[in-house]
Amino acid sequence: MESHREPTLADVAQAAGVSLTTVSRVLNNRGYLSQETRERVAEAIAQLNYRPNQIARALHGKSTQSIGLIVPTVALPFFGELTEHVEDFLADRGYRTFVCNSMGKADRELEYLDLLVSHRVDGIISSAHNDGLADYSSIHLPVVSVDRELSPTVPNVRCDNEAGGRIAAEYLLKRGARRPALLTSRTGIHNLREKGYRQVLQQAGIEPVVLTVDFNTPNAERPALIRERLELVVDDVDAVFATDDLAAAQVVEWAAERGLRIPDDFKVVGFDGTIAMQHALPSLTTIQQPIAKLARAAVDLLLNRIESIPSGDDRSSVSRKHLRAPSPMEVKLLIGRTA
Repeated sequence: MESHREPTLADVAQAAGVSLTTVSRVLNNRGYLSQETRERVAEAIAQLNYRPNQIARALHGKSTQSIGLIVPTVALPFFGELTEHVEDFLADRGYRTFVCNSMGKADRELEYLDLLVSHRVDGIISSAHNDGLADYSSIHLPVVSVDRELSPTVPNVRCDNEAGGRIAAEYLLKRGARRPALLTSRTGIHNLREKGYRQVLQQAGIEPVVLTVDFNTPNAERPALIRERLELVVDDVDAVFATDDLAAAQVVEWAAERGLRIPDDFKVVGFDGTIAMQHALPSLTTIQQPIAKLARAAVDLLLNRIESIPSGDDRSSVSRKHLRAPSPMEVKLLIGRTA
């Protein structure tokens, strides 16, 4: 009767006619071994379809060649494109990626953190959007964030959000807007896109109008809430800078339903500039983030830290050193027909 159990290191050794130690040395490329021995072990591994137990490797302080990536959801264009690039860059370096969608839920993000740590990943990249999770500070693994402040010991790779906010507001005023509103997920000192917007309006002597729809609002509820916010200020504003492109698209849709001509009666600028949104709404004027560069920087920063850990050290208990984050990356204005 055919066995359905996974082949073991002992099975490989038996098939190759060598010792367990020899198989281990071949897998880890340690010590002198003849080419004939290496080929015999490689042939046995191929015949048996043997897969090294990554958890067992981790228990011996070895790399599992795996990285955890936590995002709100890959259904959002920015995070979908970011995930694609991160996974691709990691694969080029020989790492597998565990993609975790937190769906905007803090408890789910914590569960994924526990899962990734228990699976002994070599490091974590996080771009989830739940504030105030102290658990990242207690994880003894290399961690890098993308566009999110996690802790003083975690470097944050991000674009120049403040400059993006200024560029968007300046462009709306240049195009004739008299009072542009800001539509964002959360207002406050940590919102650098808001900071840039406020700077420009203050210099122009214009009172800011800030509308918020929480980032973690369910997708089905978001359009109605955006319409509700806009209806409250429709008589006072003639333009919107939305801090993500999906929100900007919903503003464009609301304006059309209202009979407002874009850009003559109402102007809209978004933020992100993903490939998906450029295809879906090519007319949108937006601030484009260098998403591929953000992903590359996050991967390089994390792997440089991981690969600096001495071989044989217990990777799950290596203390994180303070890493200097790269300078915020430049954004650029993609001029469409909505402003």
